[in-house]
Amino acid sequence: MSRLAVKPVTRASWSDFEALFESKGAPSYCWCMAWRPIEDRTEATNADRKRTLKSFVDRRLPIGIVGYLEKEPVAWCSVAPRSTHVSLSKQQNDGEEGVWSVTCFFVRRAHRGTGLSGQMLDAAIAYAKKKGARIIESYPVDPESPSYRFMGFVELFEKRGFAEIGRAGTRRHIMRLTL
Repeated sequence: MSRLAVKPVTRASWSDFEALFESKGAPSYCWCMAWRPIEDRTEATNADRKRTLKSFVDRRLPIGIVGYLEKEPVAWCSVAPRSTHVSLSKQQNDGEEGVWSVTCFFVRRAHRGTGLSGQMLDAAIAYAKKKGARIIESYPVDPESPSYRFMGFVELFEKRGFAEIGRAGTRRHIMRLTL
């Protein structure tokens, strides 16, 4: 397993995040806005999504972390206060405080299958805890799921002590870790 360095996405590291998302095979079509509020979601372009996510960073709102191998950005994990997202499940209690959500992973193709998702999740947990999270919520799927695979798989979260508390639709499990 390679030694991964991790940084939160800030104004200073935005260019690294941008390079990762604009690399071949990366999700530049969504800019990790699937679960974040954006004006006119159905008509928003890739550029609109990128600009909106950048506005979160410019306002110093956490959006996630980038993982580096030998100073090259190779992985992403969206981890941020749940309050900065649209509703992630029908049973969500918006009155809860200190809840952070892990909603997305991306690992460059050449580095998949090397354990980076687990390392990114470990770093995301540490980052959220440092920022004051009391609970981390995730929405993973089973490996055979035809969609939402970018949200991670149940086993990844189970190995770190997350427990299932419900379902969000037919595919996504709702899992929590209390810090």
